Amino acid sequence: MKIAFSDFKTKLDKKGVKLPENIQNVLSACKSFTCYNTTEELADAATNGKENNEFAVSYDIEGKGTFTEAIVHRVQNGISVNYTEAYMRRRDPGTMVIGDDKPTGKQRFSEKYNYPFSDIQKETFDWLKENDLAVFFYFAGRQGIGSLGIAIAPANAGFFAMGLSMLQEIVAIDELAENSELKSVIYVAPVFRHTHFEGKQVVVHNRLDDIHELYSYNLYPGPSAKKGLYGVLLTQGEKEEWVTAHCSAVQSISPYDIVTTFMHEGASGGGKSELHQHIVRETDGRVLLGKNSVTGETRYITIPRTCNFLPIADDMAFCHPSFQQKNGKLGIMDAENAWFVRVDSVNQYGDDPVLEKTTINPKKPLLFLNIDTKPESTALIWNHIEDEPGKRCPNPRVVLPRESVDNTINGSVSVDVRSFGIRTPKCSKEDPSYGIVGLFHVLPPALAWLWRLVAPRGHKNPSIVGTGAMESEGVGSYWPFATGDRIIHANLLLKQIIETPRTIFSLVPNQNIGVWEVGFKPQLLMREYLTRRGGAKLKDDQIQAARCPLLGYELNYLTIESSKIPSRFLKVYNQVEVGTEGYDAGAQVLQEFFNRELKKFLHEDLFHTGRKIIDACLSNASIEEYNQIIPMDYEYSFNNIEDYEQSSYNNGL
Repeated sequence: MKIAFSDFKTKLDKKGVKLPENIQNVLSACKSFTCYNTTEELADAATNGKENNEFAVSYDIEGKGTFTEAIVHRVQNGISVNYTEAYMRRRDPGTMVIGDDKPTGKQRFSEKYNYPFSDIQKETFDWLKENDLAVFFYFAGRQGIGSLGIAIAPANAGFFAMGLSMLQEIVAIDELAENSELKSVIYVAPVFRHTHFEGKQVVVHNRLDDIHELYSYNLYPGPSAKKGLYGVLLTQGEKEEWVTAHCSAVQSISPYDIVTTFMHEGASGGGKSELHQHIVRETDGRVLLGKNSVTGETRYITIPRTCNFLPIADDMAFCHPSFQQKNGKLGIMDAENAWFVRVDSVNQYGDDPVLEKTTINPKKPLLFLNIDTKPESTALIWNHIEDEPGKRCPNPRVVLPRESVDNTINGSVSVDVRSFGIRTPKCSKEDPSYGIVGLFHVLPPALAWLWRLVAPRGHKNPSIVGTGAMESEGVGSYWPFATGDRIIHANLLLKQIIETPRTIFSLVPNQNIGVWEVGFKPQLLMREYLTRRGGAKLKDDQIQAARCPLLGYELNYLTIESSKIPSRFLKVYNQVEVGTEGYDAGAQVLQEFFNRELKKFLHEDLFHTGRKIIDACLSNASIEEYNQIIPMDYEYSFNNIEDYEQSSYNNGL
């Protein structure tokens, strides 16, 4: 129901919740606003009322007339949204700008647009005041880690507000804790992308002393409702010295009841959501390992019984000091209330039976993006909208609340295996590339840190608008969403890695291994194999220094349940189509990429251990040299806190 500003403020005053001046000015002067208390209420608002099964989200654009941003359908399993522009169906990597004058490694609004942010800020407030608005409170984070915020959006953008209320838990006004502090606000004003930003997605961070303001000038939730508020959490972590990792996580259980916890990091498209997938079998029960893109040969393996797993996190996890135990392993907890799941790998019925069942018969209404639907139909996650005739959208999504996913782990866990994913292109002698990564590699801690600094976005990223070439997503793979200084985050990650020596690091490709098309099978098979070992250190004769030192240790052999993985999947130079010639040329591409990106971190504020690691890489260091800087000792354990504090791992940063 609509509420008068005076009544709204009275409710907050009774709870001791103070509204910052900018928020008061907008809400007291707007045409009207409705304060929502549940996601279900926002689902009704998505189509301008529960009685409507279709709604066009349109705005009058000065000088351009009426423009429809999206078409919203009420479907049997929730709300389905399709944007009228293909560009709006993926996140633009150049979205973030900084509106304040606090320290930052990002481009400021005034530098990019040649006028002060305060000018458009006033115009934004004036536009919001001319409209009916939707307002609700949210908690960015989980279980007390994070902060309270408020969302202010045009009333007809109910689908956007619904998505935000799912990703960041909505808090009813009557359930606000006494004396709660508002630490963030998101203002949504989609018309400005047309009037001021040439149709582009723009999100402005304005970090005031008392509140972090976000200005979302578009209606795709990726860069604002999700990654924008991720930036709020990263800003909080900068001040309090902890990291919100860009990762997924599962606890995997082998057929022999061995439990292993995996944390999978990487840039967008690096396989985070896919860590939650079950291995799909062929009709005869075999598992397709890969297909040779040159010869057409296929290779299968047989796994009688695969591991079960419990989901922990899909895209973001708190690495908070309160989770750290004395076992030398990293402690994490999911940082999200819902998951923004990409379903481009689900192309037909049966590709992911568990996710299909979850989304067809959800416990609560879901939000679908870029899925082809009709009003009152059932949204099916394999029916992707087409960007143009014959070309399916590469970024279909569903917002999936954690409570809709069975057997999720809600608390913190210790990480046994910390993997890093990279989308790799095909590699051959004739067309060498960085697609030289084997099924998986074991990384020394120093190299694991370097991979997180450069965080390659990789080949044909489906989630964002990009060039298709290898680009760096930056420190931690979360740098595009951070507002502060990259050196702060480089130091935080290095300290974290040194202080958790018993967490194993691995590197895993997806899409291609040399000339073999493999999809996301490498990380799923890594999960299968290392679960059976309990995340234990591999035998000495099973690994050797990789031909390309940046890849750490390569596997000499690998057998899963009596199925031997061919050597050409472990050592790409063993593929006749690649050979040492194609491999070495690809290694050079990778080395040049690392050299270019790592020079950005050579700053006086970088820990001296970090400088030693980067200098070693720039000098084409061997694995032994990396291990001399940070010993690779996964079997090390601490008997008590005094041992930990005095250990070589925790000193000399």
